[in-house]
Amino acid sequence: MAGIEKFGVREASSLVGRARAEMAKRIVGKSGMVEGILLGVASGGHVLVEGVPGLAKTTAVRTFAAIADLSFKRIQFTPDLLPGDVTGTLYYDADSRTFLPRRGPVFANIVLADEINRAPAKVQSALLEAMEERQVTIGESSLALPDPFFVLATQNPIEHEGTFKLPEAQLDRFLLKVRADYPDAADEAAIAKLMLSGESVPVSAVLDAGGIAGIRAAVATVGVDDAVTEYAVRVVRATRPAEETGRSAALRELARYVEYGAGPRATVHLLRCARATAAFDGRSYVTPDDVKLSSPLVLGHRLVVSYEAEAESVSAYDVVERILELVQVP
Repeated sequence: MAGIEKFGVREASSLVGRARAEMAKRIVGKSGMVEGILLGVASGGHVLVEGVPGLAKTTAVRTFAAIADLSFKRIQFTPDLLPGDVTGTLYYDADSRTFLPRRGPVFANIVLADEINRAPAKVQSALLEAMEERQVTIGESSLALPDPFFVLATQNPIEHEGTFKLPEAQLDRFLLKVRADYPDAADEAAIAKLMLSGESVPVSAVLDAGGIAGIRAAVATVGVDDAVTEYAVRVVRATRPAEETGRSAALRELARYVEYGAGPRATVHLLRCARATAAFDGRSYVTPDDVKLSSPLVLGHRLVVSYEAEAESVSAYDVVERILELVQVP
């Protein structure tokens, strides 16, 4: 595989295309979910995949791990899980008569946090330091995580029995959130045929640490014009109900549906995701359409809607789509 220094946007786009094709061998009719995972990896961020049971969320993450020549750990989140079961804990070493850190399953390149919202908030929060600072503190020791490091988490909708809502601070650590929807009739028939065959579909490892680093380096070279940056800022600020200066009447009316909007981290993540979207398309520059395509993925899970929105069945994604209609495009 080519080294990092040889990667350009077109080479990165080609490699992502190969990864996409390998994942499609096992994942039928879930191109949006596959694309979201690849966007997160290319942007160097973490991905949350939400959907009801049986929509291949875990299979998608496992398949990505299979096409990437990286270390992989799966953590099944349950109500009785403890923070130390995720990050690790101290153990007493009889020979040295001291307590030493024992590393938990979070010490891997790819960590599948399966059904992350089936564990209480204190366990979910155990991932905060790892996701933000790429390190874990056990006792008095701060241990660096491997590079690259990605948390690919799955969750069931919070309305399902036995689930806990993820804290806002935890949600904000995810670069983007992908929603897994039901397949159409043709795709469902293809899934049934594939599963009933009982055969395991082989995939090839087309990514490794060097390849992912090369893709990320190529994405970092994608240019962002000041006008596009300002557009992304306007979109994010439009999610905040307290921001009233210079707003149109329609945006002020929309603000009643939002309790808390997205913070500055969302602006950075939005532009990072837009860069990756442009690179996947083989372009060395970001357009406003890249920002539009990335906005639901990056902003949808960061908005806390008001009681009024819940009463009128207006979701955070509805608010984001309306904002994209109202904010002027450069």
